[in-house]
Amino acid sequence: MSLTEAIVVLERAELSYPSPEGEVSVLNGIDLKVRAGEILAVTGPSGSGKSSLIAIMGGLEQVTGGRAAVLGTDLGTASEAARTRLRRDSIGVVFQAYHLVPAMTALENVALPLVLARAPDAHERSAAMLEAMGLRHRVGHRPAALSGGEQQRVAIARAFVSRPRLILADEPTGNLDQRTGEGIVSAMFEMARTAGTALVLVTHDAKLAGACDRRIEIEAGSIRRDSGIPKEEGALHAGVPARAN
Repeated sequence: MSLTEAIVVLERAELSYPSPEGEVSVLNGIDLKVRAGEILAVTGPSGSGKSSLIAIMGGLEQVTGGRAAVLGTDLGTASEAARTRLRRDSIGVVFQAYHLVPAMTALENVALPLVLARAPDAHERSAAMLEAMGLRHRVGHRPAALSGGEQQRVAIARAFVSRPRLILADEPTGNLDQRTGEGIVSAMFEMARTAGTALVLVTHDAKLAGACDRRIEIEAGSIRRDSGIPKEEGALHAGVPARAN
């Protein structure tokens, strides 16, 4: 797939929920395309719809209006089974709260999506991913024995181990100190650049947002600002984060 090709397409996408008082609108007519290999920051105040936006991209929520497609799959019409396969095979997710399985070792947590996909080399690939994240010495440790930064590195390794085309990260540094968070972001950017993986990153950190290829700002469920296509076309091919704006 070309690095200029859109892998996420949202057209007038809407999301609302019923309530006793009537429909509650969360997203209003979102038009957005994310290119293969692009690193996109999603910013905006709390409650503006940032997490809902990436939930739609991940097929965790279905649009109630408009259209949402990822890698050619129309998420509005796809079955739950089809959306599950898409997430398993092509989408990685990184959460603020890590969401590791407490009873599993770091290696077992990373290998979980591969085991579910019945990959024959699940543990070998997972061990290599943990080594790339600087956690070779922690493969046999359970989450309780890991620091917050180490747990998030395990979560990132799990997200990337299936070689997805799209990574969705919801405040991945929100629970970490600044120095640890910067190290986590650097690792994510390097892995995304190397693999040509698109990365959509929800963040309140202006410095982090500025290091991305592109930045959109969500306000009251709508895109209020979009920095547009980066001038440095080579940024999508580089092995380091793009120059901060």
